[in-house]
Amino acid sequence: MRIGILSDTHDNMPAIAKAVSVFNDAEVHLVIHAGDLVAPFVSIPLKELKMEFVAVFGNNDGERIGLSNVFKGKIHRPPYTLDFHGKKILILHEPDNLDILAESGKFDAIIYGHTHEVDVRKGKTLILNPGECSGWLKGQRTVALWDVTTGEVQIIPV
Repeated sequence: MRIGILSDTHDNMPAIAKAVSVFNDAEVHLVIHAGDLVAPFVSIPLKELKMEFVAVFGNNDGERIGLSNVFKGKIHRPPYTLDFHGKKILILHEPDNLDILAESGKFDAIIYGHTHEVDVRKGKTLILNPGECSGWLKGQRTVALWDVTTGEVQIIPV
C-alpha cells in the first residue's frame, strides 16, 4: 500500500498536473497534501486523481472558504490525524514541535511541508517532508511515494 505525498504547490498548475500523473501512474492508494495549495482553482488538476485525497491548510492558504468548498470534507485544519491501513499519520504544514511529536511515539508517520525542503527521517516515527511541488523557492519540484508496508520512501522529481 503506497501513499503519494506533496506539499507547497502554490498554484503551480503544470507541477500539480505532473504530480497527479506520477501518483496515478504509481497507482497509489491515497494522496496527502501537506498544505499551501493556495487557490481553489488547483482543484482542477487534482480532480484527475484516481484515488482518495486529503489535505491540510498551510500558512498561504488564504482563501480557506473557497478551498473548503472545492475540497468538501477533504481539507482540514492542521494538525490532522489519519489512520491508513494500520498506520497512524499526523499531517501538519508547519513543523512546530516536530521532534516532540515524533518522540511521543503516538504516530507511525508525521507528514509536513512549509520549509520547501525534502526531509526523510526514518525511525520509530517516520518524519517526511516531500519538498516543494511548485519549485518556486528552491527550484526543484518534488513529491514523495511512501510504501506503508515496507517503509520505503521515494522522492520523485516532477
